[in-house]
Amino acid sequence: QVQLVESGGGLVQAGGSLRLSCAASGRTFSTYAVGWFRQAPGKERAFVSAIGVVSNTVYADSVKGRFTISRDNAKNSVYLQMNSLKPEDTAVYYCAARPSWARLSSRDYDYWGQGTQVTVSS
Repeated sequence: QVQLVESGGGLVQAGGSLRLSCAASGRTFSTYAVGWFRQAPGKERAFVSAIGVVSNTVYADSVKGRFTISRDNAKNSVYLQMNSLKPEDTAVYYCAARPSWARLSSRDYDYWGQGTQVTVSS
C-alpha cells in the first residue's frame, strides 16, 4: 500500500514557475513508477509526465521543455518543476504510483493523491 500527498500548488502569473511535490509512504517506494496527471474543469484527466524506477522520464508534448520530473528515493518523493507556465496549465494536478514500469494511462496507476490546484493567470 502506498499513500501519496501532493503539495506546492498555487496561483502564479503566466511565465512563472512552481514546483510540485509528491510525498509517498512505504519502504518500497523506489520500486514504483510515479506519474503526474492533471484535470482542468470540464476536461478529462490528462497525462503530464512520469518517471520510472531507474529515473527514466516521459513527458506530454504540451509540457516538454517546460516541465521536469525527478525523484528522490531517500525522501520518498517525486517532484515536478514547472517553468514558463501558461494559463492552459491551470488544473488540479495529481500524482499516482504503480509498481515497476511507468505508463501514460491513468487507468494503469493503482495509487493516487488528493490533488493540488495550480492556477496560472494571464
